[in-house]
Amino acid sequence: MRAESLVLYDADCGFCRWSLAKLLAWDRRGRLRPIAIDSAEGLRLLADLGASERNASWHFVQPDGERRSGGSAAAPLLRTLPGGTPLAALLERFPSATEGGYAFVSAHRGRLGRLIPAAAKRHADARIRRRS
Repeated sequence: MRAESLVLYDADCGFCRWSLAKLLAWDRRGRLRPIAIDSAEGLRLLADLGASERNASWHFVQPDGERRSGGSAAAPLLRTLPGGTPLAALLERFPSATEGGYAFVSAHRGRLGRLIPAAAKRHADARIRRRS
């Protein structure tokens, strides 16, 4: 059995779902499992966080149980993807820029989501359902 890493995401955010679907497409080995933050499993996995902290970010849980959130989760996630290690190393080299970039995208995810066509969001939702 392969080790799974968990990606906890905001199911109400079109940009979040679209981005997650892109990561799932990249994950040809099937190592990522998407979980909606507000699902029963998501709430159980994030039970130690308050609602505002839980919903303020996406979260990545590695097979060993280590959890990272926001920008600091990007490098470990990328290391699970084929060819992602060089990009992960770059993000780790510049952690302030990584967190700043994440903070910018997070703050504007509503606007970014409106730029994504409805058909692309439906396609993303279907990909997420297949991997959930």
